[in-house]
Amino acid sequence: MKVNDSNTALHLSKPDYKIHYGIPSKEIIKSQLVQILNYLEKATPAQFNYKKKNLNDGSGNEINEDTRFADGDFRLTSYEWGVTYAGMLLAGKVTGDKRFIDYTEKLLKMITDLSLFFMNNKMSNVDKGSPIYSVLHPQALDDAGSLCTAMIKAEQAGLKIGFHPLINNFINYIYKKQFRLSDGTFARNRPYPDTLWIDDLFMSVPALAQIGGLTGELKYFDDAVKQVVQFSNRMFNKQKGLYFHGWVKQMDVHPEFFWGRANGWAIMAMIELLSVLPNTHPGYQEVLTLFRAHAKGLAAYQAGTGFWHQLLDRNDSFIETSATAIFTYSLAKAINEGLIDKCAFAPVVILGWNAVASKINSIGQVEGICVGTGMGFDPAFYYYRPTNVFAAHGYGPVLLAGAEIIRLIENHDFEINENSLQLKS
Repeated sequence: MKVNDSNTALHLSKPDYKIHYGIPSKEIIKSQLVQILNYLEKATPAQFNYKKKNLNDGSGNEINEDTRFADGDFRLTSYEWGVTYAGMLLAGKVTGDKRFIDYTEKLLKMITDLSLFFMNNKMSNVDKGSPIYSVLHPQALDDAGSLCTAMIKAEQAGLKIGFHPLINNFINYIYKKQFRLSDGTFARNRPYPDTLWIDDLFMSVPALAQIGGLTGELKYFDDAVKQVVQFSNRMFNKQKGLYFHGWVKQMDVHPEFFWGRANGWAIMAMIELLSVLPNTHPGYQEVLTLFRAHAKGLAAYQAGTGFWHQLLDRNDSFIETSATAIFTYSLAKAINEGLIDKCAFAPVVILGWNAVASKINSIGQVEGICVGTGMGFDPAFYYYRPTNVFAAHGYGPVLLAGAEIIRLIENHDFEINENSLQLKS
């Protein structure tokens, strides 16, 4: 029979989607997260390499100044791996699979044990090549904020490893030592003096929020709110609802490149803050308003495949996995915590997760992750950044996103209404 408008409901024709469209299975999501776990357990062995034997007992298995982590695919003390530890904790909590939490416990214990060896023996001359040099002597927010946040979350999850000396060291650096502009905004002196990187919201704000919650000291909440507001005053484009990557004080014109992952760090910082900040705090509503404006802007730039682009407002730039995962996590978490309209944003995050899931390969690696990226002032710099399965920035966000999507599916009913994915009314 000839198909035409008179004999067929053409509006119900099956679309030819490139990425799965519809509700993902909780069991499949969990299996994908386990795939990542299995890969990372092999890629980051929880073992020390003892280069020098202990002469007292002959075992060769006591920590000393030459102890290193066993060789693996990733750096265990990087800010990216701080996100991974937090992702493992959340995945374990949501799925009930203790192996995720065990992963974080084993690796954070190694970092803590090696760091405390130097601290307790008052050995300040740790080699700059040591994996824990940046833990003991942070030189940038990258060295401190993400790991500090993960350690506080690990302690809240019941892991009693003795993190406090390291947490105190990190917070001391963030709050007292990190370079700031005259108004207190965190800044760097690269690539130019007095430069703001929107990435630094994530490298600082969640740690300040967590220590504020842990200690009850309002000064940390106040500083976290100040950072969000003052960065936003300079770097948030209200018309687009997006943050540009860098702001340089000496420039008369501020080039606006809306790099995906940088926007991810910004919205992730805000949702992490809102999850801890008391709603009675005088800055709570302003942060929530900024978060909602950013969420609306991001949703407007999602591609039809569910991904977001490397430069969010330039559809000819490549699709990028880590930013997509971060946006999916942050918006799903906001829905789960009642901070944004669930009917408007739930389809966005389901579409985002289905896109991310398509980039988890058969051995648990995450594909399509942009490598570490400095600051540029021309489009080619962002367009031609390489991607690599060993770019660590994607693993934690994928774990976090998967866990929050499981929570979302457990707490809401969805339907396909005339081919459209929607929450049931």
